[in-house]
Amino acid sequence: MSMSHIQHHIPEPLLVAYVSGNLPEPFALVVAAHISLCVECRAAMEAHQQVGGVILNEEKCVAVSAGMKAALLDLLDVPVPEEKPSRPKGPYPAPVADLFETETPDWRSLGRGVKQSILMDKGAGSVRLLSIPSGMAMPDHSHGGMEMTLVLQGSFSDVQGRFARGDVEIADSSVTHTPIADEGDTCICLAATDASLKFNALLPRLLQPLFRI
Repeated sequence: MSMSHIQHHIPEPLLVAYVSGNLPEPFALVVAAHISLCVECRAAMEAHQQVGGVILNEEKCVAVSAGMKAALLDLLDVPVPEEKPSRPKGPYPAPVADLFETETPDWRSLGRGVKQSILMDKGAGSVRLLSIPSGMAMPDHSHGGMEMTLVLQGSFSDVQGRFARGDVEIADSSVTHTPIADEGDTCICLAATDASLKFNALLPRLLQPLFRI
């Protein structure tokens, strides 16, 4: 799909938090992956970075000790290791593919053809890949915090609309939804949360600790 077809972007406050380094790591990964796919949000990010640079340049200089100055100058002499450029792997943007221990995600079955691969699970939240067969509905749920979902392949639909490759859905405690993978390709999403989901049916609630959702 052409990048110009992306309809659902990163909200401005989250983009500003990402640029300033104040966005929790799981959400920052989703933003980085979206930016790698979205020309519009990448341009907005660069604009915010330029504004931040201007502000820093206008700040008054702060005096430092001779010892600190010498230490900083020594750091400038330390060679920086050359980093190999990151490349996407299949539908996975480079920021996501860089977290794979092998060439492909470490998929674990959740049943009924649905799979997940947990990429990060920390105090600030978790981020995972979800693979959902076409036509499959995820359990109806609300949210204990924020959920940010980026579509990498296929598409899904719910009460907030239709989301295809590159689109981002933001859901919080005010949103209850039942995402359904559209017909066609298997829907693969990158999903980050900062709190557990709140499933409405008993079985998903019972399995929740096992699946770490």
